[in-house]
Amino acid sequence: MSSEKVCSHHKSKRRKVLRKCCAALLVFNFLLLLVILLVWAILQPKKPRFLLQDATIFALNVSAANVISTTVQITILSRNPNSRIGVYYDKLDSFATYHSQQITYYTAIPPVYQGHKDVNVWSPFLYGNSVPVAPYNGLALAQDQSNGAIKLTVKINGRVKWKVGSFVSGRYHLHVSCPAYIPLGNSKANGIVVGAGVKYQLSLSCSVSV
Repeated sequence: MSSEKVCSHHKSKRRKVLRKCCAALLVFNFLLLLVILLVWAILQPKKPRFLLQDATIFALNVSAANVISTTVQITILSRNPNSRIGVYYDKLDSFATYHSQQITYYTAIPPVYQGHKDVNVWSPFLYGNSVPVAPYNGLALAQDQSNGAIKLTVKINGRVKWKVGSFVSGRYHLHVSCPAYIPLGNSKANGIVVGAGVKYQLSLSCSVSV
């Protein structure tokens, strides 16, 4: 047999082995994906649920037409509704907005694992010192204060991972939005005086997207 025929034979054999390896890899990936989809369908994962329980306002001042200073402590309840899936909160940042404009800095919430049906409660302080805003927002906030009620939106952005048995998924973006209509004042009907602040009971459901 000539050397050319031997080389041709070896190349053909390598191609056959390579094709078999690729086919086996494709079949394995397909079966793995199928198993993951079946498990996911059986488990029926649900998004975490968030509830804005209360907000304590220590400061909410308009020092100029376009400058707002804010100090608010919120209480957020998070519940994992899944009975077989755990949730890793990898990174969470909370902040407040007014008329779609951010009026506080980001406040980090420590990473935590949330087990099946577990509940976590966080009470971060949201600060914003002399934050510049659009002039019409400063005027609107001053007007809302004189009217006795304001609408703030508390938001949480971060990343989560799902845990099923020993399997941990990749990171997913989490966005939580909690609109809060707050009646200002310190009367018993509106709020409770807590030191230098006024605490308002809210118990409002938040929208969640993952």
